[in-house]
Amino acid sequence: MGIFDKLFGGKKSFPKLDDGSPYARYLENMKGPLTKLMEDTSDPIEVIPSENRSLVFIGNPPKRFGIAWVGKDGKIVTFKNMIEEKSLSALHLEKLSNSLRDVYVSHKSEPRYATTIRDRQIVVTPSEHLLSDVKKVIDKMGG
Repeated sequence: MGIFDKLFGGKKSFPKLDDGSPYARYLENMKGPLTKLMEDTSDPIEVIPSENRSLVFIGNPPKRFGIAWVGKDGKIVTFKNMIEEKSLSALHLEKLSNSLRDVYVSHKSEPRYATTIRDRQIVVTPSEHLLSDVKKVIDKMGG
């Protein structure tokens, strides 16, 4: 079905993010790191912006995805970096991925918006609850 979605415009459409919102300002401050992430992948990007530390889903959650954190200082920490740093086992990684998938699904009704950075549309999910729940899963799993 995925190929037909691409052929027949199955991509989800979201309302435009208000340029005057605090989340738009957070994104403006993250433009450099987000541009770097977008250069490294052609996968879709979904940002959960926050004042201090924003979360980025890379790929197509809840099916196939990765995550990255972007700090206020612009530093990017990817899921891959965390796994290597913590030397997580395959079983631990699978549990972590499943827990993150469950968190994402539990927040699927959160409002989502679209914006463009460098001619590329990204999804913005301004949800402190989603951000907090992801952080809890990672902390609990030793991330």
